Amino acid sequence: MAEFRRKKKKICQMCAGKSVDYKDVPIINKYINEKGKIMSRRMTGACSKHQRHIAEQIKYARFMALIPFVK
Repeated sequence: MAEFRRKKKKICQMCAGKSVDYKDVPIINKYINEKGKIMSRRMTGACSKHQRHIAEQIKYARFMALIPFVK
């Protein structure tokens, strides 16, 4: 009989104590896919509050020309 494994629930990294700032380009690149789009909550594992914060910081970084709008 097949054994069923429960997937471990992703913990929001920002709730755990890490922060995302628009000046930290390597951290922001973790939340952007190869086409330059913002990754979804399902992919990042962030809670809704912090996903909005991540999206805001990515948009600030784009506006400040730290990361491109499209790759």
